[in-house]
Amino acid sequence: MNWYQKLNKYFPIEEMKSKEHMDMLLKEKGDVYYKDESPEHVLMYAEFNSFLFIDYVWVSANSRGKGTGHKLIEKLKKKDKPIILEVEPVDYDDTDTAKRLHFYKREGFAHAQSIGYNRRSLATDEDTPMEILFWSPSDDSEEEIYEKMKKMYEDIHTYKDEEIYGRAYQPVDEVLSYDEDRESDNIFENLKEKA
Repeated sequence: MNWYQKLNKYFPIEEMKSKEHMDMLLKEKGDVYYKDESPEHVLMYAEFNSFLFIDYVWVSANSRGKGTGHKLIEKLKKKDKPIILEVEPVDYDDTDTAKRLHFYKREGFAHAQSIGYNRRSLATDEDTPMEILFWSPSDDSEEEIYEKMKKMYEDIHTYKDEEIYGRAYQPVDEVLSYDEDRESDNIFENLKEKA
């Protein structure tokens, strides 16, 4: 299985970019968009001057729980920039969701409760609400993370979208919102501790 097949098998269709989109980002935005892979992992991320965005991270089933994910995050933390990523809303019946959240909680990520994020999938035409997690070495505010997310959305997610998919994603102001009073529970609070 190649790197794209691994990601495509693991992530829901509404969260996946096409292979063409990712290849184009790697080729045309190779100074910003990167692929880090081994037989045990695939990490797709964007590195901007002031932050990093994790687009996808996959760790093989037989490597989970062995520190592979931790090493990948540590490598990114050494760049001394905020790290931002998207996760699907918590489904307490889905053990993968809970495991992912436990992992990011252990790695010191916070939930950006003031940031709303809901993008219509071009693959399914359904709204895909996501939550934003971030780690910051310099205590960036959620408002600063929001501004960074807007840049990432415009530079990475919607890059040549009409050319690739035949139609465009929604504009950033329809997808991302910032509201300090947003009604959002901290997704880490209701996580059941692992037995």
